[in-house]
Amino acid sequence: MANFSKSNVPQFSVDVYQNEYLPEGGREVNAIVTVTATGGGTIGSAVTAPHLYSPGEGPSAAVVLMVDCSGSMDYPPTKMRNARDATAAAIDALRDGVRFAVVGGTHLAREVYPGDGTLAVADAATREQARQALRKLSAGGGTAIGTWLRLADRLLASADVAIRHGILLTDGRNEHESPQDLKAALDACAGRFTCDARGVGTDWEVKEVTAVASALLGTADIVADPAGLAADFTQMMETAMGKEVADVSLRLWTPVGTTVRFVKQVAPTVEELTGRRIEAGPRAGDYPLGSWGDESRDYHVCVEVPPANIGQEMLAARLSLVIPQPDSSVRNLGAQGLVRAVWTDDMASSTSINAQVAHYTGQAELAQVIQQGLDLRKEGDIDGATAKLGRAVQLASASGNADTAKLLAKVVDVVDAATGTVRLKAKVEEADEMTLETRSTKTVRVKK
Repeated sequence: MANFSKSNVPQFSVDVYQNEYLPEGGREVNAIVTVTATGGGTIGSAVTAPHLYSPGEGPSAAVVLMVDCSGSMDYPPTKMRNARDATAAAIDALRDGVRFAVVGGTHLAREVYPGDGTLAVADAATREQARQALRKLSAGGGTAIGTWLRLADRLLASADVAIRHGILLTDGRNEHESPQDLKAALDACAGRFTCDARGVGTDWEVKEVTAVASALLGTADIVADPAGLAADFTQMMETAMGKEVADVSLRLWTPVGTTVRFVKQVAPTVEELTGRRIEAGPRAGDYPLGSWGDESRDYHVCVEVPPANIGQEMLAARLSLVIPQPDSSVRNLGAQGLVRAVWTDDMASSTSINAQVAHYTGQAELAQVIQQGLDLRKEGDIDGATAKLGRAVQLASASGNADTAKLLAKVVDVVDAATGTVRLKAKVEEADEMTLETRSTKTVRVKK
């Protein structure tokens, strides 16, 4: 882990929202935990001209761009050109001093630039060299995304930097390696770098692209029209350049007799973290939160406590933010939150659901029913799909998730949003269905 000057490290804070009151015999405690990083210096605020930084201004960083060069990138011919232009635009958004490389992906992975097994250092000369190298990119061959990720990992590991990031673009299905091979590659790369994944056009598999982003704690999205790639790539790179701290973990300590039911990110997207726990000493575990700039995210923590009598109270969980170090020690980021349980016979207190918890429970269900509804639609189960997508419309409407409501309205005809009464559209544009599926996990924050 690199050393930062104090001015570059954001200050982290933790806020806990919960109803701590339980009825007699009650055991389930829910809390929404808001983690906020602020004041990380100029890095995130001036990303519109990132290459104006002197090399020492941001944390040390390395980025590998993985560009699909499979045969399908030739249809239409503008697709490959758009991908080249987008990659060049992203390279233009690199800060001076950031290390970078470009990988061309087919059924093999090939170093396009700098091409000698190392990373280039961004400056005016290397940016121009990279643009020249991109012009030689042509389409041909298959798709094996796992090989691209493994090469990116090797390249990123060659630099001693604080932030390691990948950007991956594909337009097709991962047909030249088994699902097990891709999963093994994701498992091998998890925790080593973050990666944003994009599908261009409509011939790729949503679950493959979202699996990459999910495993590597990045973002996933669709760019249905290849003409939109340059703007999207520039935005992704600017966001990556705004990251100031990598490898942050949420450390959760629970007392004897307490079980962690789940830990999930609920904003800005729903992301299950329960299975990613790394044991961190007696009754403590670390959940990876990835890289941070100036931003705020929400997490839902659910624990089961031993039953207790009316009037008793206990600490159900203690949360802190840490950065695990190579020598097995941790750097504590100084932010802490407490989750409490208090048993009461006051029915009004013990039965009221905290507004934050209720909102995000609905957002998590929204993501789930969209996925289930689209899967049922693909299987031809019209009644099942209608019921699930109707429930999705109802949840999106009730929670004020206008973006998701708009996407749903392209797949179903909404008769009554409040009751979730819908009809499946007879004809749905493939791009609309894929956009809904790719963005189904995006949530809106509760109005404080």
